[in-house]
Amino acid sequence: MDRPELTIAQALAWAKEQLSAQGVSDDGLFDSAAIDSKILLAACLQQEQVYLHTWPEKHLDEQQMCAFENYICQRSAGHPVAHIIGYRDFWSLRLKVSAATLIPRPETELLVEIALNLPITKDAKVLDLGTGTGAIALALASECLYWSVTGIDKSSAAVSLAKENGVQHQLERVNFIQSDWFSGVEQCAFDLIVTNPPYIEDNNHYLQQGDVRFEPSSALTSGADGLDDIRLIIAQSKKYLANKGYLVIEHGYQQSAQVADIFRDNGFEDIRIEYDLNDLPRVTLGSILPK
Repeated sequence: MDRPELTIAQALAWAKEQLSAQGVSDDGLFDSAAIDSKILLAACLQQEQVYLHTWPEKHLDEQQMCAFENYICQRSAGHPVAHIIGYRDFWSLRLKVSAATLIPRPETELLVEIALNLPITKDAKVLDLGTGTGAIALALASECLYWSVTGIDKSSAAVSLAKENGVQHQLERVNFIQSDWFSGVEQCAFDLIVTNPPYIEDNNHYLQQGDVRFEPSSALTSGADGLDDIRLIIAQSKKYLANKGYLVIEHGYQQSAQVADIFRDNGFEDIRIEYDLNDLPRVTLGSILPK
């Protein structure tokens, strides 16, 4: 781009125009092109976004502008912002991400909030199934210093990434292990099992849109109705939960009734459905009957 000595404000205007031309634009609720431009420029400048608003007339040097152009080019091609800058903020943590894992979503913070408000012991044993970046496990551990938290994932690359994030936030006490669901988990009475499993139908058109095109399909899809992994998790969790232990599952907003039925069919009680900020049923939980 032959636009030397652009200010921050001018660079943002250019970037928004470029992204809008490629279909990254206003979705009715958020101006995605403007939001993405700010995130990417702040990353290029190694500053927080407030810096952009404070110094809009500050000029970018050649190196900064070159890096910003590259970021906008990648975003225009559809690459997720988190993959471009290498991280995603989740809960109170900044987490390293990679193409080997699902990018943590803001809606998953609801699951963390629910888990933190459950009536469980202060020294609870907690299991996070399909931990990915370690987002849920690390968020819970950061809030509950006496919880013993284990995160599992069948991907060795995901486990390595989660461990990196644990070290970065001085949460090395969180144990991350490779396991295909419960296959590598020792028999243990967990007080809480949490999971954001794959729950999209195999042939869902959503898989050809947006960021999910660049994320591992194994972290997204789960059979013809998207519920294969959820069925397995609910059925097997009974063997690993303590009496009155809780299982908390994130799922698609159209799946809540089916997920609740699967809980009931497997002998869970106190089943309830929780709604996200858009008033959509996003999380279902239940507790195990006393043995």
